[in-house]
Amino acid sequence: MALYLWMKTLHLTFLIAFMAVVFYLPRILVNLGEAGNLAPVRERLVLMAGRLYRFGHVMFGLTFAFGLVLWLGYRVLPDFPTMVAMGTGWMHAKLALVAALFAYHLWMGRRVKRIAAGGPLPSPGAMRVVNELPLLALVAILWLVLFKPF
Repeated sequence: MALYLWMKTLHLTFLIAFMAVVFYLPRILVNLGEAGNLAPVRERLVLMAGRLYRFGHVMFGLTFAFGLVLWLGYRVLPDFPTMVAMGTGWMHAKLALVAALFAYHLWMGRRVKRIAAGGPLPSPGAMRVVNELPLLALVAILWLVLFKPF
């Protein structure tokens, strides 16, 4: 049981780091839009966004790896609890939302790469609205995990 709790602790730690990236990357895009074409500010923010985006990939990978162990570890680790049983439809819904969050992260990364290549700056207002979408997904994921409604 101690191994299970360690896996869950690491999964949640890396999840928190990934969600920080998901919340902050659009904020950098808001700042880029507000900075306009001020070259030094633009360069610095694009550099920050690129590094944050790469960090997000690492954090997602680690979150995914530990989540996979939590989900399917019973197959290879003796006495490991399982979450694969009847009534785990919530897990499929959670995984769909996680996939949507990762797709959102990839979309933000494409925007950063486009801006770094000299593309148009995003509208700060639109990015503020887009920045709120992951919060809705996170609330839904937490609800699914805690309540396991189906």
